[in-house]
Amino acid sequence: MSREKLIEELELEQLKKNVPDFRIGDTVKVETKIIEGNKERSQTITGTVIAKRGRGLSETFALYRIAYGAAMERVFPVHSPRVGKIEVIKEGKVRRSKLYYVRGEFGRKAKVQERLISKRKVSPAADVVAPSES
Repeated sequence: MSREKLIEELELEQLKKNVPDFRIGDTVKVETKIIEGNKERSQTITGTVIAKRGRGLSETFALYRIAYGAAMERVFPVHSPRVGKIEVIKEGKVRRSKLYYVRGEFGRKAKVQERLISKRKVSPAADVVAPSES
């Protein structure tokens, strides 16, 4: 077995299976595990995804939020054991792959428009009208 295949197999074992599909501009709630001395606690951070990079085990995403007048940006590895749960709260409508322009903005300028998705999925066959037989 070659070295590359062996590394690929080891990485596949360590990938998380329960990662939701989220995009740039989505508002996401991330639960992280924080170790302080002997104690371990979980902390929830909610923010907008402004960047994603990498793939596989090294995939990361940057989360941006403004709390109490102070802006905060944090980069999380998607498949890290310290990241407990990722939950998509709201899907954003953006046309950029990186939202770095949001960094210095506050208030309405820092907001991302919500993407509206219809709950009803219509099959393509439903649109076709069958010819009436007379």
